[in-house]
Order: sequence, then C-alpha cells, then structure tokens
Amino acid sequence: MSCSSEYVPQLRALGYRMTPQRMAILHVLRHEGTHLSPAEVYKKALLELPGLTEPTVYRTLEFLADLGLARPAYATNGRLTYEIAGNDHHHLVCKHCGDEIEVEHTLLESLYRLLETTSGYRSIGSHVTFFGICPKCQKN
Repeated sequence: MSCSSEYVPQLRALGYRMTPQRMAILHVLRHEGTHLSPAEVYKKALLELPGLTEPTVYRTLEFLADLGLARPAYATNGRLTYEIAGNDHHHLVCKHCGDEIEVEHTLLESLYRLLETTSGYRSIGSHVTFFGICPKCQKN
C-alpha cells in the first residue's frame, strides 16, 4: 500500500487535504521506521520535495502529531524526535553503554488501563523510556 492510498483517506476524513509537504514527510516517517529529529526528516524529505523549508517540516510534524498520524517522543539525550504512528512501543536503555531495545506496548497495556481507571483520564498516549543495565554490562 502506498503512502498516498494509506494517508489521503485519513486526512480527508478529518477534513484536511494531502499536500506535497505532508506526503513527503509521511513518506519519510513511514519508510525510515525509526525515530527521526525534525532536522533529519527535513534532510530526507528535501530529497523528495526540493524547495521544502525546515519551518514547514516543523509545523507539519506538529500537525501530523496532533492528528495522531505521527508520534513525538524524546530521545535519551532529550532531543525531540518523531516516528510514524501505529507501532506502539517503548524503549529500554542501558545506563552504561546506551544500548537500546524496544518494548512492545502490549506488555504495558494493563498499566495503561489501571491509569485510566484510577485517574479518570482516557486515551492516554505516551512514549516511555525505561533505564537499566543490560545483560552484557552486568557481566562486566
């Protein structure tokens, strides 16, 4: 399925149109499959859409995040990054070597339900990073 056929209906259903800028940014996020800083998105999207400006990328990433098509997250260095929405996961980072693994959201679903029940909040969205010491560093 192409990015266009996947995201045009979603945007239209929300009352928005697919612009070339949105398409280029969604394409980069979808096909990179990792967290990217706005500057990295800009560099990659510029190859697809010459003339794209960096402020447009920042505004579009915020717009896509507000619509739930992109997900903002903070990297371990505190840097804001974005990824395509849909693959809910979290991270576990080694405090010693910086090695990182993904933690499937399904492992935390009961915690999210408990948070909703006890707080009254609904549709809690987050991107959690846990810190620990990896097995390799434990041996050293």
